[in-house]
Amino acid sequence: MKYWRAIFVPLLVAVLPAGAAGADKAPVLVELFTSEGSAGCPPADQLLAKLDATAIVLGEHVTTWDGALWRDRFATEDLTKRQQAYAERFRLDGVYAPQMVVNGAVQFSGSDANRAAVEIRKAEKRTKIVPRLLWADGGVQVEIDGAHVGDRVFLALADDSATTAVTGGANKGRQLHHVAVCRQILTAGLVPLGGAFYQLVKLPPQARKQRAIVWLQVGDVGAVAGAAMIPPADQ
Repeated sequence: MKYWRAIFVPLLVAVLPAGAAGADKAPVLVELFTSEGSAGCPPADQLLAKLDATAIVLGEHVTTWDGALWRDRFATEDLTKRQQAYAERFRLDGVYAPQMVVNGAVQFSGSDANRAAVEIRKAEKRTKIVPRLLWADGGVQVEIDGAHVGDRVFLALADDSATTAVTGGANKGRQLHHVAVCRQILTAGLVPLGGAFYQLVKLPPQARKQRAIVWLQVGDVGAVAGAAMIPPADQ
């Protein structure tokens, strides 16, 4: 998988105390693969909005269900490839939407609220690592201690919310509301020997209007050891 690679500069400012970034959310990453072109996705989008109050959520729009009558303006090929990689990892026959993945460990229908609650509770008990995040000049400062050597550190930028009036395709006539709309995923680096990761991830100025989500993962789509979210700096 190819993601934009972040650029790093030396540590410049203090990092938030442990748990200060997204302190009200469980350090569990909930990914929802969704599409405005799929009739089954709106209920899952609504469920993700409810989960946003308690977990680190990320809405990942895929191109698979784009067609001549409607193209999801948030869908990207990178996110489509990410879902395909999960399908291979979980040995599925193919991709489907809506699909929810919790901490890279389990996948299920994205509209299954009961399963989502159960898996988030399980993941919360297992998760031990919480990245500390801070908006700083030029980007987001990330500090992680006690991580597994070799784990990948990802940073996603996501719009807090978005609304689309769909005029074609399977959801024609519907007003769709999305939260944590993923716009890009950056590969921030690998956890070095010693298990501590300290970097200021360089981002463009407009990124301050988005939420930043950081997580540690085995490879591109393996188990997630922990996650954190920091809200937009410029509300």
